[in-house]
Amino acid sequence: MENKLNTLQGISEGCYKEKGSRFLAYAMPIHSADEVKGILAAYKKEHHKAKHICYAYRLGPQAALYRACDNGEPSGTAGRPILRQIEAAGLTDTLVVVVRYFGGTLLGTGGLVHAYKTASEEAVKNGTPAPITP
Repeated sequence: MENKLNTLQGISEGCYKEKGSRFLAYAMPIHSADEVKGILAAYKKEHHKAKHICYAYRLGPQAALYRACDNGEPSGTAGRPILRQIEAAGLTDTLVVVVRYFGGTLLGTGGLVHAYKTASEEAVKNGTPAPITP
């Protein structure tokens, strides 16, 4: 059976705004889980005033290795919606990071799920798919 999963050619971005909060999404190719730590450290340094930096990734030819992190948001409201967008696009070896700047108004769990989903969806759509090379 041929592998139909792709990764991305480079970094792509997306943005979503709701009630003063800004959700900045970055989608990119990765090669290992260890690589994620350095990337997250760079985003934390660049966005040191951000309230949350949430992410998800999938790795491997079958996309069997994955992780989703809510980074302080209510459980399941950030990492899972981001991961679902990676899955929906048929991507692996891909990391999506969403940086949230809090706008002062609580969005509720439904609002957070929608915001993280929409920002990550835009970043993934703005990316250029690239076939996985073994």
